[in-house]
Amino acid sequence: MGKRLDIRKTYKLYIDGKFPRTESGRYYKWTDPKGGQVLNICRGSRKDFRDAVVAARRAFAPWEGRTAYNRGQIIYRIAEMLEGRRDQFEVELTLQGATRKEARREVENTIDRLIYYAGWADKYQQVFSSVNPVAMPYFDFTVHEATGVVAVIAPETSSLWGLVSLLAPVVVGGNTCVVLASNSHPLCAITFAEVLQTSDLSPGVVNMITGMRSELLEHFASHMDVNAIVYCGENADEIKMVGEKSSLNVKRVVTLTDSGWNRKTAQGPYHILKTQEIKTTWHPVGI
Repeated sequence: MGKRLDIRKTYKLYIDGKFPRTESGRYYKWTDPKGGQVLNICRGSRKDFRDAVVAARRAFAPWEGRTAYNRGQIIYRIAEMLEGRRDQFEVELTLQGATRKEARREVENTIDRLIYYAGWADKYQQVFSSVNPVAMPYFDFTVHEATGVVAVIAPETSSLWGLVSLLAPVVVGGNTCVVLASNSHPLCAITFAEVLQTSDLSPGVVNMITGMRSELLEHFASHMDVNAIVYCGENADEIKMVGEKSSLNVKRVVTLTDSGWNRKTAQGPYHILKTQEIKTTWHPVGI
């Protein structure tokens, strides 16, 4: 037998629990910093994004309708699956420029962050909801609800820890989402989608698009069936454009910087509230 050729992975999109190729048929070449690995990454299109939003909208009601405890169990299960594939993530992180030690630490921190938010799934409502004092014979309750479909613009440099730091609080709160993965560090995003698919997460709750931020960001911000957008980056022109396009359907805009994922303020229940709406209910006393 002749020398065996390596089968190199082709990184595809993740939409509605499946891994389709982009409908546009376009790809871009990704090369590691040392020039040793050349991979094809799907260059997602506006049509791919629209398909992902349809899947996310369809998945929203069932996902929001699960109990908070069950959502926490599923997030915990994702952490378990990531733990089982940590070697693959460490290899991908080193391909993207991290040292072996840095890669190991990033995977561990990502797992810990998932566990952290899994724990908050059935607790943040207890902390932030309230029974309000009123001067009439009514009970007045305030509770938080999921916003709906959230567009997530992933960090450009932190391809795993940063990505999960944005994604976890959105999903824990009952939202579904469409993520635009890092353009320059895309490997971990699709591999993380494989982790999601093999966990108990329902199809469509998380959808992952790879491609050019310069080409897709405007569509993420202007889509009328997206209820909120979490933008990670520091480009002033992009931030301005996201704000203007999001105003078309009064979309909630959350802006974060692509750094400091190890800070205490990088995680917390207040990040869950950023994609939550507040509902106040009045109920007559004695009925």
